Amino acid sequence: MNYRFCDKLGILFFIFMVKGMTKSEMLATLAEKTGVTKKQVAEMLDAFVALAYKEVKRAGEFTLPGLGKLVKKNRAARLGRNPATGEQIKIKAKTVVKFRVGKAAKDAIL
Repeated sequence: MNYRFCDKLGILFFIFMVKGMTKSEMLATLAEKTGVTKKQVAEMLDAFVALAYKEVKRAGEFTLPGLGKLVKKNRAARLGRNPATGEQIKIKAKTVVKFRVGKAAKDAIL
């Protein structure tokens, strides 16, 4: 496995998704920047995403070095309000996935 490619992929993936690029545009740019084919980039990205899903489901979090962390959280049941009627409603407990932006990403972007 080419680790230099993996580092570039993570950083470029975040930057391109913020700009609103399509997946096809992102794959073409990553292929050009890393010197590999679009098919190889697509396979790497799919494997990366599958790994992230698997780890969040198994361990509850997945760290993206230089970017941040995907975290699975349990949200408690609570009372809310129907905005149309103002009526108070019960919101059920549920599990959600959150993304915490890392310091390196904040420093690079802000």
